[in-house]
Amino acid sequence: MKRHNFSAGPCILPQEVLLKSSEAVMDFNGSGLSLIEISHRSKGFVDVMEKARSLALELLGLEGKGYKALFLQGGASMQFLMVTLNLLEKKAGYLNTGTWSENAIKEARIFGDIFEVASSKDKKHSYIPKGYEIPKDYDYFHCTSNNTIFGTQIKKFPNCPIPMVCDMSSDIFSRQLDFSKFDLIYAGAQKNMGPAGTTLVVVKEEILGKVSRNIPSIMDYNVHINKSSMYNTPPVFAVYTSMLTLEWLKNLGGIKGVEIENDKKATLMYSEIDLNPLFNGYTTKEDRSNMNATFTLANEDLKETFDTMCQEAGIEGLNGHRSVGGYRASMYNALSLDSVKALVEVMSELESKA
Repeated sequence: MKRHNFSAGPCILPQEVLLKSSEAVMDFNGSGLSLIEISHRSKGFVDVMEKARSLALELLGLEGKGYKALFLQGGASMQFLMVTLNLLEKKAGYLNTGTWSENAIKEARIFGDIFEVASSKDKKHSYIPKGYEIPKDYDYFHCTSNNTIFGTQIKKFPNCPIPMVCDMSSDIFSRQLDFSKFDLIYAGAQKNMGPAGTTLVVVKEEILGKVSRNIPSIMDYNVHINKSSMYNTPPVFAVYTSMLTLEWLKNLGGIKGVEIENDKKATLMYSEIDLNPLFNGYTTKEDRSNMNATFTLANEDLKETFDTMCQEAGIEGLNGHRSVGGYRASMYNALSLDSVKALVEVMSELESKA
């Protein structure tokens, strides 16, 4: 029976990507060797890395605009430190919209003065703050585009007078944006791009090399740029699978093509949440995430029945984060509209039985 994978991460991947990556684990490009046992310095894998980096810039519309794409390790959590080490001289501003923003703030405060330009903590991060000002004397401004745990998403980014850094871990490549507004983007692959183990960093070179501190080599973006993401042994499987996913996305028509499908999925999901009296949406409607729909049951007595119905329908990964509770339907690029229809049918059937 087909399973409908709504897991928040590691994410669902396209079936063709899973097939190609599994074949490469056994025999990479007909070499008679596994992808995960060849040298990362071999031409075969160097080509993979270069293609992955090139595809990332192409899909984001940043080719020839002074940006470099890197595939690094340590997840987005490592980027909380790398961003600070490479960009923070004295002070920076952060938009606090949830758990991952708070974690980024906590790490950055080790190295300098960090100010919250705005926060949604007052309402348990159920909305995105608006109308805030970003001081021009800050070294940079940091925001999180999509909040996986709470299910909010920034729909309109500020016109930032200073370098803007964005954690796009859970909605990278899912919607059209003017990515040139950002000076640094980072995203853990496991939310919407590939398996856990690598992190995409896209950085405008001109913002680097301006801090006075000595940066450890492994944490220095310029070192990784100069070594073409090969300063240390890269996570070859995660990079290869991410490359395959980016190829798949390009063949769908790129971000423009997949955004159409993502809008369809989100519209269907939120329509059911709003029309079905048995469910309540968690976030403010105008800030709802197209990637992570969070909702609760109006009557918790129905939880066991609903969970059983979901299991029988082949629906997996629907439980909400422990800090929010309820349910979370993660609708990443590779999730089909049919899977969302299956969930909506179960929700509708529950209403008819109640």
